Amino acid sequence: QVQLVESGGGLVQAGGSLRLSCAASVSIFSANTMAWYRQAPGKQRELVAGISNGGTTNYGVAVQGRFTISRDNAKNTVFLQMSSLKPEDTGVYYCYAIFNGRAYWGQGTQVTVSS
Repeated sequence: QVQLVESGGGLVQAGGSLRLSCAASVSIFSANTMAWYRQAPGKQRELVAGISNGGTTNYGVAVQGRFTISRDNAKNTVFLQMSSLKPEDTGVYYCYAIFNGRAYWGQGTQVTVSS
């Protein structure tokens, strides 16, 4: 059973930075895709950033140029570096991964950006 555990969320002022971590219970070397999604109150869950096992990245339009996703296969961890945070970045951030064609979600970590 794959478990994903997020950490690093919290309260930050607009313009600040946070780094989220997602630790997997298994080796992520074989993960086809790992990604971060977020969900704001009253809104649908949306893609923030994704990274393939080859290192190819993609980003949601709202975060391009401000967020960076990376992975450390040796530590079975995926990171999301968030800079120039805005109040509209507030939400629960979820880690997502696909292993052998099956999708897994973490429990989420709250990010709150104050104006």
